[in-house]
Amino acid sequence: MIRVVLPAHLRTLARINGELELAVEGAATARSVVDALEACYPTLRGTIRDNVTQKRRPYIRFFACEKDLSHDSPDSPLPEAVAAGSEPFLIVGAIAGG
Repeated sequence: MIRVVLPAHLRTLARINGELELAVEGAATARSVVDALEACYPTLRGTIRDNVTQKRRPYIRFFACEKDLSHDSPDSPLPEAVAAGSEPFLIVGAIAGG
């Protein structure tokens, strides 16, 4: 099971309280986690990544084990601690401004 932490606005949209656990088929990658998340919570489709291109939305970031994984390939394996469930995969809403 992969532990996932979502930003508050996405938890509200999906009606989730706190951290969630997802069963991911195959290798634990950002793509497989988001696939499983969208399968379990269809209201989140299109909020984390574009429906057509499947690219991460610009103001969404992926973190795991204190590392920014946002610019890694979505098919890169997640750290072992995330795959084992001891560390969460964080999906974070980025903030911009001047």
